[in-house]
Amino acid sequence: MPPRAARRCPRGFTLVEVLVALAITAIALLAGSQATSALVRNAERETDIVLAHICAENELVRVRLAPQLPAIGDTQASCEQAGRRYGVSISTTPTPNPQFRRVDAQVLADQGRQPVLRLSTIVGRY
Repeated sequence: MPPRAARRCPRGFTLVEVLVALAITAIALLAGSQATSALVRNAERETDIVLAHICAENELVRVRLAPQLPAIGDTQASCEQAGRRYGVSISTTPTPNPQFRRVDAQVLADQGRQPVLRLSTIVGRY
């Protein structure tokens, strides 16, 4: 029979094995957090686009419902939707037919620094 010291069975993990497992776990957690961050950014962007679309449509409907053609030039308006404030820049330009005008509504976020959406329409005289 071999002596007891020679029959020793290894137990547990080595330090290298533990470090490799920790590195793999850290990489997986980092990838997961980056994916979650990207999903949050995309959801916020989609929310901004939907709210900006509402603001732009409101301004274009206001122009369409006015009793006369809008004046040529640029105007500014503000819009608040779902607790967020947006700036709306309305640009009216002439068309080859004097009975119609092109109206562009550009919605800006972050106090007018970052464009979110641009909608255009043609408004005619009744």
